Amino acid sequence: VQLQASGGGLVQAGGSLRLSCATSGRAFRIYQMAWFRQAPGKEREFVAFINRSGGVTYYGEAVKGRFTISRDNAKSTLYLHMNTLKPEDTAVYYCAADRTYNDDSAYYTAVSAYDFWGQGTLVTVSS
Repeated sequence: VQLQASGGGLVQAGGSLRLSCATSGRAFRIYQMAWFRQAPGKEREFVAFINRSGGVTYYGEAVKGRFTISRDNAKSTLYLHMNTLKPEDTAVYYCAADRTYNDDSAYYTAVSAYDFWGQGTLVTVSS
C-alpha cells in the first residue's frame, strides 16, 4: 500500500490542525494504522494507533487528550486531529500501516511493527 500524508503547516500554539493520510488500493481496511512523528535531532516517536475497524485506539502520553486518530475505510483515509498544539509538537508527522495483528498494544508503538510508511508532512507550532 502507498501512503500519502498531507495537512501539515505552520500554526500558533493553542491552534489546531488535521492531518490526512490517503492510501492507494481497496485494501486499506485490512491494515492497522498509526501516526508517528520525528523532531529534528530526535528519534521517531509514536503518536497514535487505530485498529482495522477503528474501534481501538492508543495514544502516546505526550498527545493524550489533545490528539484524536480516526479512519474512514470507505475513503481509504487516515486522519489525525490535533488540538491545543504546543511548540514541542513541531515535527515531521508520518503515517504507517501494518498488516499483522498483535494482542500486545505495546507492539504497535514501535517503529519496527510497521510495513509501510508515508513520506511525512511537516507541522510547525510557533510560540
